[in-house]
Amino acid sequence: MELEKKRGISVSSTVLNFEYGGCAVNLLDTPGHHDFSEDTYRVLTAVDFAVVVIDAAKGIEPQTRKLFDVCRYRKIPLFTFVNKMDRPSKPPLELMDELEKVFEIPCFPVNWPIGSGPEFKGVFNRLTKQASLYERTAHGSSKAREQKLSVDEVNSLFETTHETSLKEFQEELEILDMAGTPFEPSMILAEKLNPVLFGSAVNNFGIDSLLETLVEYGPGARGRQSDDGEITADNPDFSGFIFKIQANLDARHRGRTAFVRVVSGVFRRNVDVILSRDKSRFSITSAHRIFGRDKELIEEAYPGDIIGIVGQDGFLIGDTIAQTENVSFSEIPKFAPECLAFLSNPVPSNSKKFNKGVLQLLSEGVAHQMKWNDAHSQRMLIGAVGPLQFDVLKYRLETEYTADCRIEPGQWVFGRYCISTNGKPESDLLLPSGSILVHDTSGDAIVLLPDQWTLKYLTEKNPDFTFPTILRPDSKLQAQVAL
Repeated sequence: MELEKKRGISVSSTVLNFEYGGCAVNLLDTPGHHDFSEDTYRVLTAVDFAVVVIDAAKGIEPQTRKLFDVCRYRKIPLFTFVNKMDRPSKPPLELMDELEKVFEIPCFPVNWPIGSGPEFKGVFNRLTKQASLYERTAHGSSKAREQKLSVDEVNSLFETTHETSLKEFQEELEILDMAGTPFEPSMILAEKLNPVLFGSAVNNFGIDSLLETLVEYGPGARGRQSDDGEITADNPDFSGFIFKIQANLDARHRGRTAFVRVVSGVFRRNVDVILSRDKSRFSITSAHRIFGRDKELIEEAYPGDIIGIVGQDGFLIGDTIAQTENVSFSEIPKFAPECLAFLSNPVPSNSKKFNKGVLQLLSEGVAHQMKWNDAHSQRMLIGAVGPLQFDVLKYRLETEYTADCRIEPGQWVFGRYCISTNGKPESDLLLPSGSILVHDTSGDAIVLLPDQWTLKYLTEKNPDFTFPTILRPDSKLQAQVAL
């Protein structure tokens, strides 16, 4: 999007399908900005493992901590890539210590940096006992060349330049070999070992090592728990769930694409499926392999694949499609709003375009509508995880649907879902002054609050209710604690 180019950040997740090392890889790249964490959380329901990218200078940032909590809840194995090693960075051992303390999982550095910043010369692979050399040109720029070096060649590389750096490198390797965690591939799949690799992504250095490690030790396609039991990847009947919807993915061909994670069986074009939400039956005639904004028509897909289905406007995020009845994956969580606003149409003559755009963007989860008794019937109350989502909503309405809109801040600061723990009705809820009770489009109750003090009052005065920030599929059965 032009908005992404202007701001220099990703505002929407992207799917990239490619082959590497004889494996089909489905990479789901997610936004790093916390305002778009809801999209990231939805994507995490579709993956089998995650690669955490760490800035070598900054270490673990707050948003990364939150996403790790989601990975832990979903039992997603982790790999870590420490990026920007060609720039000034924290000491590698300090980064390892930080990773282990925050994630509470032992780390195994698959490779180890040879220097850092201006003295970065490459990485040494602790499993193959070979090093890859990082080159700098005469004009100060750099390039990646995966030149394999033995331990002796690494030593001579340092001896011609910085003897101190060589000593540090040797001491760090000795510490890792003597006191570090041993490498056990089975522990990766059990979420009890975090393989770590170092490199410089912008220079394409260390990426091959990362991909080789993922293909060698990452899990293959895994099944999912349905409402009626586990559906394994080798189940012969096709099933999948929709975790993302996006309109106008390609400006040349306007349309609505539903992203489906294939859970079991083999998807074939023109397959007859059942939509679990309403038991309707239909045939899928147009499915694509996605690479960013590019689409390629496909005939079949397998468990673990991500496919884009075009031409089915009735799909919603969280829907299950399957060849057999009574298959339903309850995967997608819901998020209480952290900011609220009123959305309205300032140009009545544009109402058709405005309504179409709003309906589409809300179905994508860019923002969420809340139902309440408002005398100002022309205003729609919407909520989002972060204020930048409102900017995206406004930008896309204006550029993709040529519809002006007005977004005004609401008088409430944030919301919390409201769940009764012992069957008490919502009418028993004691609301603090300045707060109101509304419902989302699914009918779930949300309390909108003007400040943190009122949240404390709400919690203390209503012991028979819980007020989570995330409503997981099992939240109504078991009260959830906010992350």
